[in-house]
Amino acid sequence: MIDLLQVLPAYALTVLVIVAVPGQGVAMVLRQSILSGKQAAFYSIIGNTTGLFIWGILSSVGLSAIFQASETAFNILKWAGVAYLTLLSIQTLLQLKNQAGKFEYESGERAKAFGPAFRIGITTNLTNVKAAVFSVGLVPQFVPQTFNLGWGIFILSCVWAVISMSWYSLMITVVDKSSKWIQKPGIRRALTAISAVGIAVLAIGLAMTNAN
Repeated sequence: MIDLLQVLPAYALTVLVIVAVPGQGVAMVLRQSILSGKQAAFYSIIGNTTGLFIWGILSSVGLSAIFQASETAFNILKWAGVAYLTLLSIQTLLQLKNQAGKFEYESGERAKAFGPAFRIGITTNLTNVKAAVFSVGLVPQFVPQTFNLGWGIFILSCVWAVISMSWYSLMITVVDKSSKWIQKPGIRRALTAISAVGIAVLAIGLAMTNAN
């Protein structure tokens, strides 16, 4: 256990850098914060974190190694992610046809609905190639040889989930503090458009990703 604790600082820093780099998770959290408010964004973070736990469990028992060994499995995950991101981008763009009052910051039932927001979070994570590759290829490298590999992967995956949830919660707080500025119709429409385009760019980038 001491050996595992010794690698935690380097591991935590690596995870923080990976989580902070703009990707599907960041785009999802920003989209939820802008369109549905703090509460819905937090529910989506719970969904995203649940996805991280699932990847950690799969990796710890060796099932997610399939994505490392099989190009077909990798491509199935990749194109599922592309399809989901494309759908999310279209749905975000469709918000532009509404009046500003239709999606006021933290208004309406959308911001309070746990189910839909949770599903967005967990689906975004489970179709995230970066999450799969990280859990399969990177996390095991931090487990000391003297420590049980399965338990080591699971424990480090839990650390990953905590860091991810903390970082995204910070993002939500920053957006929430800017709520008065974001409530301006012109600003909201611009941010919505930028969010949609950003998600579309991620879908294109993911489509161009190849299995190693």
